Amino acid sequence: MPVASGLRRHPAVAAVVTLTIAGQVVAAVDGPLRLPLVGASLVLLDVAGVVLSLRAARRGDRTVWRLVALGRLLSVIGGTILLAGYDSPTGLPGWVGTVARLGMYVALAAGVMTGPAKALTGRRRWAYLAEAVTVLGSGFMVVWYFVIDPALDGGQWEVKWLVAIGAPVGDLLLLMAVAGVVLAGRLNRITSPLSVFIGGLTCYLVGDLLFSANGIQAAGAVLVIGSLLLTVSPMLYHPETPGSRKSWSSRTQSAWSSQLPLIALGIGCTLLIVVTVREHELLWGGLVFGLILMTGAVAARQLIAQRDSRDLIVTDALTGLANRTGLDNAVTRAIKRQERVALLLIDLDGFKLINDAYGHATGDTVLAEFAHLLRSTVRTGDLAARIGGDEFAVLLLDPGAPEHAAGAAQRILAAAAANPVRLGDDSLPVRASIGITAGRPADTTKELIRRADVAMYQAKRAGTHTWVLHDESMTDRRAEDAALADDLEGAVGRGELYVLYQPMVDLTDGSPVAVEALVRWEHPTRGLVPPVRFIPIAERSGAITALGLFVLERACTQMTAWRARVPAGRRLHVSVNLSPRQLQEPTLVHDVLSVLERTGLAPEHLVLEVTESAIVDEKTSLAALRALRSHGIRIAIDDFGTGYSSLHYLTRLPVDILKIDRSFVAELNGTPEGSAITEAVIRLSQVLHLTTVAEGIETPDQAAELLALGCDTGQGYLYAKPLPAAELDERMTAVSV
Repeated sequence: MPVASGLRRHPAVAAVVTLTIAGQVVAAVDGPLRLPLVGASLVLLDVAGVVLSLRAARRGDRTVWRLVALGRLLSVIGGTILLAGYDSPTGLPGWVGTVARLGMYVALAAGVMTGPAKALTGRRRWAYLAEAVTVLGSGFMVVWYFVIDPALDGGQWEVKWLVAIGAPVGDLLLLMAVAGVVLAGRLNRITSPLSVFIGGLTCYLVGDLLFSANGIQAAGAVLVIGSLLLTVSPMLYHPETPGSRKSWSSRTQSAWSSQLPLIALGIGCTLLIVVTVREHELLWGGLVFGLILMTGAVAARQLIAQRDSRDLIVTDALTGLANRTGLDNAVTRAIKRQERVALLLIDLDGFKLINDAYGHATGDTVLAEFAHLLRSTVRTGDLAARIGGDEFAVLLLDPGAPEHAAGAAQRILAAAAANPVRLGDDSLPVRASIGITAGRPADTTKELIRRADVAMYQAKRAGTHTWVLHDESMTDRRAEDAALADDLEGAVGRGELYVLYQPMVDLTDGSPVAVEALVRWEHPTRGLVPPVRFIPIAERSGAITALGLFVLERACTQMTAWRARVPAGRRLHVSVNLSPRQLQEPTLVHDVLSVLERTGLAPEHLVLEVTESAIVDEKTSLAALRALRSHGIRIAIDDFGTGYSSLHYLTRLPVDILKIDRSFVAELNGTPEGSAITEAVIRLSQVLHLTTVAEGIETPDQAAELLALGCDTGQGYLYAKPLPAAELDERMTAVSV
């Protein structure tokens, strides 16, 4: 905000500024009035500065502006007393005024230094202070030689002596404050509040030097200008104005300002050498003390710089955890010391989907949040690291028994499940797979990480967000999986993929009411590859999108053919699985509707099945499901009860059908304990007006118990295994009314 605009907002202050300028014009013309006018101007400006600084404190940066207000208040007290008794500075009033005036320097310097110090943390704050102390040491050497040492030779303890020494020391504090602001890179705009304030402090410094040399007659105008700038500064301070508050907290250090400590060190050393040569002796006093102060500050700054450099090598910049080098170093040290260790290798599941759906900035947020969670979950003595894009590791020192490492892995998984990342109104679950290995006496870093990597890959292949402890029976299948992924890319075009259908039946009479489409892969050299083997590979490689559309089109074509041969009013639909990767595709809704249009299948005869874990977030997955459902397509949750958020989300999910997982059906044995979960799912679906379908029915007793519990639709080997369409043709078209 321009100065003129600030004055318009404060007419009383504008009047004071106008009177001050007018007074200085009169003082310049009329010698006898010069001293009273200068003193009155300084007091009036200090009073205005107190009021304006307190107002600025209410707008922001309270500590800074309150200290500034205190400094201006002390200046009012000191200036008023000294002005009233200027010709006789001895006695109590003179002491009070002098001490108050010196307190002004301390408060102003503290206020200026507080802003940059608060904006920095950890080592950066200590480095900033070390640089400022270096400048202070150099200034102290100059002040000692030219001011303090000559004053000490006088040997008189009185107000004049205190002023002679105290004022330069106060100026020294202001010098350190100005240097601190320069070192912190805060002078980013000449019209910023801080720049104007520093201009005022600089005028104070110059005015004090002129006062020491030629008295108040020479320094008056400069001191008034400095006080005026200090008064204008809080008028310019408005945090709500873009760029205003930034001037107090931004760090845009210029190239020359970073050399200021070295310049100060050079000045101090030069002064010491010149004085030693000129005086023919080494002054074991303030000069040496100042040199020691500077040397200590420079040494401290160098130590901090070395640690910062080391951290850059071993620390991950995004998360603040150790990086791969830091982990390698820690493992090497532990092995050399023959310490017992265990390594947890962690990979975030579905992280690429998050990057694709939300962008890399959100991905970085997820990584940083998981790093924070990881740091808070592991023990203080253990090392958490980020060693790749979405790969983390935890080195457990003295882990105890293997189950203790497994417990640590379980805590990490539980903490991740309980703390989804919040993105505005969205909640983004974070899931992981963890590989665990225990250290061995003859281990190398490479071998320890290799075993954990193999175990982690086994956990990831399982696709259940779990942990796996390495054992010698495990083999590294990454190369084999990579080869399968290459083969899978062209499998659709080569006709190696085909679709089987498993009937869903009415449990009252066994008549089919639907089919589930299931894909199979007949590899030309490997033979039949199980879905549990190639589906996870297709998910990771991205081939699942083309594969899913292939299955959808085949299934819809087949259902259209079957429905053409049965009465229109009969129950008959096809269920097709949707993978988590497909749900993240922005063209999913368009692709599904295009398949329905090409095949002629009505939307109400298609059910799309998703697992609970496929519902990654509400912004993408649920939006796609709601859009599909709005077109008449029904949605089913597959393997219900085995996911992680079913009860939390169920009332908000766009769902029509719950499929009871086969693991619960297998527990049915005619007892209340065996049917507890299945019955709970059925009752829940009834309350929410959803349909239930039981999977994995293998015995008549299971079918009877399900029917008694209220589930009237099921599938399983009791009725039929997955079969080619031709083998089901007669059965599907013979459905009775």
